[in-house]
Amino acid sequence: MNAPLADSRGHLADLIAACQRCAWHLDATARRIDWPLTPGVLEQRQMDIGLFEPLAALNERFAKLQDLLSTSMRHLCELCGERSDTFLRVLAFCEKAGIVPSMDAWQAARSLRNRAAHDYGIDFASTTAHFNALRDQIPLLTEVTLALGDYAGRALGIEPADRRFVEALRRASQSGS
Repeated sequence: MNAPLADSRGHLADLIAACQRCAWHLDATARRIDWPLTPGVLEQRQMDIGLFEPLAALNERFAKLQDLLSTSMRHLCELCGERSDTFLRVLAFCEKAGIVPSMDAWQAARSLRNRAAHDYGIDFASTTAHFNALRDQIPLLTEVTLALGDYAGRALGIEPADRRFVEALRRASQSGS
């Protein structure tokens, strides 16, 4: 195998490992929060760092995982010889390969991620709705993370060097996040 191809395969293995680690941390962070959130809880506990630190971490990890998965899916397409000039082509391939359940589901989660990155509201009702929606999307991101790693293993023989996070993520998703 030539060096650039080996480097590219190694890069994908590292990206998949990063996705698995981030997905596990996202799930673990979500488990620290009493769900569902309500506007009254946020208003009552608005100065409670014990609540708002995990919420901030959840927001950040959700966005980071979305970004990592997008990069990983594009890289996977390139290694599979698929067109990756637009992300819609990447999504179409990933839907066909069973990595994302549907393009619409991915785009809905992406829209939520984009709002999180650019919305700085102080309305408790909309903030509550945002965080509850993030939590509802965690199973999708977990599913995509696991399917991406499974596909890379089957199709390309690419596995992350450290399997601890994927195994823990599988256990957590089976126990009902």
